Amino acid sequence: MTEQGSVVDQRTVGAPVVSLAMPRMRRLGGRLKNEPVDGDKRVLLAAPRGYCAGVDRAVVAVEKALDRYGAPVYVRKQIVHNVHVVQTLEKMGAIFVEEVEEVPEGANVVFSAHGVSPAVVQAAEDRHLHAIDATCPLVTKVHREAVRFAKQDMEILLIGHTGHEEVEGTAGEAPDHITIVNSPDDVDDLVVRDPDRLVWLSQTTLSVDETMETVRRLRERFPNLQDPPSDDICYATQNRQVAIKKIAPEADLVLVVGSTNSSNSVRLVEVALEYGAKAAYLVDFAEEVKQEWLEGVKTIGISSGASVPEVLVQELLDDLGEAGYSDVSAVVTAEEDLVFSLPKELRQDASGKRDARALGGRVR
Repeated sequence: MTEQGSVVDQRTVGAPVVSLAMPRMRRLGGRLKNEPVDGDKRVLLAAPRGYCAGVDRAVVAVEKALDRYGAPVYVRKQIVHNVHVVQTLEKMGAIFVEEVEEVPEGANVVFSAHGVSPAVVQAAEDRHLHAIDATCPLVTKVHREAVRFAKQDMEILLIGHTGHEEVEGTAGEAPDHITIVNSPDDVDDLVVRDPDRLVWLSQTTLSVDETMETVRRLRERFPNLQDPPSDDICYATQNRQVAIKKIAPEADLVLVVGSTNSSNSVRLVEVALEYGAKAAYLVDFAEEVKQEWLEGVKTIGISSGASVPEVLVQELLDDLGEAGYSDVSAVVTAEEDLVFSLPKELRQDASGKRDARALGGRVR
């Protein structure tokens, strides 16, 4: 564990400063009571946590599109799975739609970080939309792998959750070659064309442990199953799970800041419970924390999903501080410095000059 010199320093370890950090209207403090417990109260703060490079890139892409083209800018699906981010961008002039058919012909539309299928790209072209692709490059990598293996006439077992936008986008690259495997329990019922021409890919935001268990069971049934050329689960998902695994055994309570439709945030709660946390909850905002959750709790672990701006974690720390949890220690398990270039349409300003934020929105 790494302990910093002050609470302020502890809170910022592992949390990149990003462009979208608009604070919400704060309610009056004092909602959580400082009840006595048997021992000293403390917080273990996971690092890294919060925004990953792909989320940073996608959010800044919407901001810059609004700057460049003016409101409204349409976004297919939620740009990332976080309530606060979506609400903030809506206030700036973004309009979120489910499908491109809802976008007026000729308008500007941004594809979300989770990626889209070729059918969606074609539908946007048919409506003469100016499309900006904010798909995370790590998701794009999986799309390209799916296309390559399909051209080789391989059958692709895509480990992921049916209905998730990322899975829909990847499966749409080669629908005749892809079978979705939701969990290890799906393996026994799988029917494949040729057990000697199989390869697996995965959604990028899954539990590492569950994915590897699915692969293990797949290989038991299909010994000649091939691996992807590189790990599909993204670095940020893995790093956040590793940090939670270290915190969980010491935590009476783990609080993960994130939205319920965020796969990687939900996985953090599951991992915390699996690795020893006595209780764990997912919250969008600090005010969702209930007083009864703190009864008898000495140690609270805190993390946030990869689509969560740091301002929401700071609000949670403020509220917990009023309840006596002001001793904050950072648990650092990795350092992250990856950035992705913005979509090519947004790397220059209207005059053609290279934009200062061409590599995303981090202030470094």
